[in-house]
Amino acid sequence: MTDKDKKLTALHEAGHAIAVKLISSTERVDRISIIPAGLAGGYTASRPDEDRAYTTKSQLLEEIVIALSGKAAEELVLNEVSTGASSDLKRANKIAHNMVAKYGMSENLGNMIVDTGSNEVFIGKDYAHTRNYSEETAAIIDNEVKKVIDSCYDKAKQILTENIDKLNKLADILLEKEKIEGDEFDRIMAE
Repeated sequence: MTDKDKKLTALHEAGHAIAVKLISSTERVDRISIIPAGLAGGYTASRPDEDRAYTTKSQLLEEIVIALSGKAAEELVLNEVSTGASSDLKRANKIAHNMVAKYGMSENLGNMIVDTGSNEVFIGKDYAHTRNYSEETAAIIDNEVKKVIDSCYDKAKQILTENIDKLNKLADILLEKEKIEGDEFDRIMAE
């Protein structure tokens, strides 16, 4: 990994970790690493404080903010975004889509469920899959998902802007150590 890629990864992972620390009502940071793992340049591992059977709308919104905070950190510090956020974006969009189309968490659609979760099992069936809703409803879903994503991204940028010194400090420590355990991360954030 080049020094430029390490810096980008450190900022990205620091963004995730800070968002977990500052907004998650259910998770805590367990470890942050910029050591490549599989296709990922690094990772931020968090664990729940307790087991839960259900997830609330506010918890889903927190998950989206956390997923988008790596990209937000890149944009804020480097004035550039990378392809490193692609899996985060995919996850955030899936959560937002499910909130709108599957969980009845849309103001405009209300309790109307348009995604029943029935995945086609036959090859090619996916392409010919017929929707059980109109083009107008599809446009509402798209707009609602975009509204959720944009709002969460703005919140991620706001959180990191308010904590830009901690973001840069954490990224610098990650560049030096490559891995930070949860207890050390908590000490850094308390300073």
